[in-house]
Amino acid sequence: MAAASGSVLLQRCVVSPAGRHSASLIFLHGSGDSGQGLRRRIKEVLNQDLTFQHIKIIYPTAPLSYTIGPSFARFKISSDCPEHLESIDIMCQVLTDLIDDEVKSGIKKNRILVGGFSMGGCMAMHLAYRNHQDVAGVFALSSFLNKASAVYQALQKSDGVLPELFQCHGTADELVLHSWGEETNSMLKSLGVSAKFHSFPDVYHELSKTELEKLKSWILTKLPGEPERQS
Repeated sequence: MAAASGSVLLQRCVVSPAGRHSASLIFLHGSGDSGQGLRRRIKEVLNQDLTFQHIKIIYPTAPLSYTIGPSFARFKISSDCPEHLESIDIMCQVLTDLIDDEVKSGIKKNRILVGGFSMGGCMAMHLAYRNHQDVAGVFALSSFLNKASAVYQALQKSDGVLPELFQCHGTADELVLHSWGEETNSMLKSLGVSAKFHSFPDVYHELSKTELEKLKSWILTKLPGEPERQS
């Protein structure tokens, strides 16, 4: 697996913190998008970049060579079909390299958040709950896990404290059904995850301003700014 990840060049679009860097956020895009594209869409919705005083935001672009959609391969968009674990595991390894880079730069694992939109949110749940249960938290926007997901299997064997999950879903989403998101949330809760689920009426498979503002508040509760050191 490591050999596979070594050949993957992960492009990164980075929004630097306004002040001293003390935490990092990895924001994964959905199918047919890119890190740059996701950043641009967030900027359009908020009328400004998503920025923080102390948090660096990394929008990686998944390598197309491994995928049908650019996060990992999927047989079809359905909660019933099996997961394409080979491509998911390759992406988990590539994203682990990204987390390791942040740790090497001096950021603790418990000061790193992972999340994403659509397939990106699904990928974030695989990354955190199967490989990095010591990150600060996970967020999934308009996302779901398949009914027999490897994430559920991994959590059945886990007995430690798990990262909190923040989920958002539009009730009018016709691509990834709202009920799939609810089902994922309930299943994760039953396996010991502290999971929040926020529904947004009349929102389709898209990012909304209210959702992003709620996400921003949650990010700051999980990655608060560190108090100024006394001189």
